[in-house]
Amino acid sequence: MKINCSQAWSHAKAKAQSQWLAFWHAQGQPALQETLSWLGEHPKQVRIGAAAVLTLAGSFAFAVASVANFGPDIALQPVHQVESSLELPQLADQIKALDQAPHFNLFRSDISRSGDSADALLRRLGVSDVQAAAFLRSDRLVQKTLLGRTGRNLIAEASDDQRLVKLTARWGVDEGGTDNKGGQFLRLVIEKTAEGRFTSRLDSAPLTANQAIASGTIKSNLFAATDAARIPDSVATQLAEIFSGDIDFQRSLQKGDRFSVVYETLEADGEVIKSGRVLSAEFVNRGKTYQSVWFQDPTQPNQKGGYFTLDGKSLRHAFLASPVPFSRVTSGFQMRFHPILQTWKAHLGTDFGAPTGTPVRCVGDGTVDFAGVQNGYGNVVMVKHSGGQMTVYAHLSQMAVRKGQSVAQGQNLGAVGSTGWATGPHLHFEFRVNGQHKDPLTIARASESVPLSPEARPYFNKLAGVTRQQLAQVASNTLTPPLD
Repeated sequence: MKINCSQAWSHAKAKAQSQWLAFWHAQGQPALQETLSWLGEHPKQVRIGAAAVLTLAGSFAFAVASVANFGPDIALQPVHQVESSLELPQLADQIKALDQAPHFNLFRSDISRSGDSADALLRRLGVSDVQAAAFLRSDRLVQKTLLGRTGRNLIAEASDDQRLVKLTARWGVDEGGTDNKGGQFLRLVIEKTAEGRFTSRLDSAPLTANQAIASGTIKSNLFAATDAARIPDSVATQLAEIFSGDIDFQRSLQKGDRFSVVYETLEADGEVIKSGRVLSAEFVNRGKTYQSVWFQDPTQPNQKGGYFTLDGKSLRHAFLASPVPFSRVTSGFQMRFHPILQTWKAHLGTDFGAPTGTPVRCVGDGTVDFAGVQNGYGNVVMVKHSGGQMTVYAHLSQMAVRKGQSVAQGQNLGAVGSTGWATGPHLHFEFRVNGQHKDPLTIARASESVPLSPEARPYFNKLAGVTRQQLAQVASNTLTPPLD
C-alpha cells in the first residue's frame, strides 16, 4: 500500500483546523481570551510544545515514506526458463543469390606525378589490389613509360571491391610548338584477363582537334585571371603575345579588364591531352577593345599563317616581346650600378628574373651563331636574324641548341640559370643591330607586315564575320558552331 505523504498531511491539517474552530464555538469568546492570556504568560512551554509537534510531524512523514518502499524483493521471486527452437536461414541460398546479383565497376581519373610509386598511384585512383601493385612494379613497359613520369592522363576502372580491372594512360608525342596538326598520342593499357592475370600494351593513335572557349576578368594580373578561368598556361602565354604590340601586360593592366578566347584542344579518345593554338581572342584594356583571329591563307598553303585584326591588319611581330614569358624585368636597358664590378656602367640589355630551369625561347626566326661558354656571359646562345640583327641569351643553366641550327620563333633555346657573372638566376637578353646594342623592348614592338592577298580577302572576311559573333557570344558564355 502506497501512502501519499502530502495528502496525509493536508488531511490532518484540515481536521485539526475544524476541531479548533469547533472548540472556539463551544467555549465562546472567554475561552479564547483565557487561552491567549495563558500563551503570553508561558512562552517557554509554547516553544517546547511547538518543537514537539514538529518532531512528531517529521516522524510521521518518515513513517509514511518508509511504507512507500515496502514491497517484495525481486531477488526472491521465482524464475521460469522458457525454451523455444528457431529455424536458421538458408545461408548457402543467400550466398548464391549475392553471387548472382549484378556487380558494378567504378571509374576514376587523375594525372600521373613524378614521384608516383605503384602503390601511391593505385591508392590515389581508389584501387586496393596487391596483385595489381605487384604487376606495376615488375612490368618493364610500365616502368619505362608510366611510373615516375609526370603529366600522363590516367583512367582507372575498378570493381566494387576495389580490385583493378583496367588502367589506361594517355600522353601526346609532339611536345613542341602549338601547330599540332597530325600529332600522335601514346596509349598504355593495363588490364586483367579472364584468367586473372594482368597484361600491358602500348599503342598510338592520331590526336583529334577540337575547340574550347573561355573568358575572364583581371583582378590582379593576367596569369591569376587565366588560372581562375581554368585556361592552360600555354594559352595564356599566346594571349599575351598576340596583343603584346598594343598592351603592356607588365604595367598597363588594370582591375576590371576582361578577355575572351577560343582555342584549340587536342584530344585522345575524347580526353583532352593538351591545348593547341589560340584561334581568336578579344581583350578589353582600359576601355579599349582589341580583337584578333588566326588566319591561314588557303590560296597559299605554303605561306605561314598569322594573327590579324578583324579588319585584316597583321599582328605578326618579327620578334616576341620577351624570351621568358610572365617574368619581371629586373634591370632595363640603361645606366646602372654593376653588382659585381661595383661601378656605374651602361647595361646593354635587359635582365628577366626567373627561377633556375625556366625555359628560354627564341624571340624570332634565325640561325644559331654561337652556343657555348663565353666570358662573363657563362652559358650563352647567340642567334643571327635577317637584316644584321642578333639576339643574345646569357647565364643559361643549360643549352638546347647547337651552332648552325635553324630555330623558329618561340623555340626552346635552353633554361634560365646563373652561370658566368651573375649574382642570382636570371636571363640577360641583348638585341644587336649591325653590332650596335638596341633596347630589346622597343625593337620587339615593331610589327612585321604580312598583307592579305586579293585572293585571300573573301576567305578572311567570312572568317572575320563569324569570329565577331563568336567572340561576342563567348563573352556571354555561349558558343557559335565552328566554321566549316
